[in-house]
Amino acid sequence: MSSYLNSFKEYEYYITPSDMMEYLYCPRFIYYMKVLGIQQYEEQSYKVQKGRSIHEKKEEENKNYLRKKIGVENKEVDVQLVCHELKIRGIVDEVLTLQDGTMAPLDYKFAKYEEKIYKTLRTQTILYSIMIEKVYNKKVDRGFIVYCRGGDKLVEVSIKAKDKEEVKKQISAYQKVLTGYFPKATGYKSRCMDCTYKNICIC
Repeated sequence: MSSYLNSFKEYEYYITPSDMMEYLYCPRFIYYMKVLGIQQYEEQSYKVQKGRSIHEKKEEENKNYLRKKIGVENKEVDVQLVCHELKIRGIVDEVLTLQDGTMAPLDYKFAKYEEKIYKTLRTQTILYSIMIEKVYNKKVDRGFIVYCRGGDKLVEVSIKAKDKEEVKKQISAYQKVLTGYFPKATGYKSRCMDCTYKNICIC
């Protein structure tokens, strides 16, 4: 693994799951940030700071319950992943090897589970699954999210072949924006109210 990713900084312009989450929130985020180079200047929120604290403690607090609950044979922590073919990269909290021989990503979120998995988080999990399959050459048909608010709720995300193909289409659409294509704004106009770019965006 270390030899495969010893030049991780070389891929700093590859798409990350965080980039894709911003693209899904509104494609024009990527146009303004990546194409025009207009950066966001937002103060760190309590949620972000708390999320970092959660990540720092996760290894100490999460030694045994996963093995018992979902049949973990092995886990790697804070794993750097790269898929050259799709030009994507990311660091996943944990890569799990399961008893059935498959692998799975696990990510911690400082959020409360609201009885549904939002598209952004689902897409992030699928991106990790695609990269794990490329790096380890193992099947990935599920991922896991731990919602750290409200009792560390562990939620399984089913991942099918069609889900991976859909995410690959989203990657292609993202890459089109990087060529200078001006995308349509989000259809959810409530998202525009507090947007960093609302004063320059042509809706």
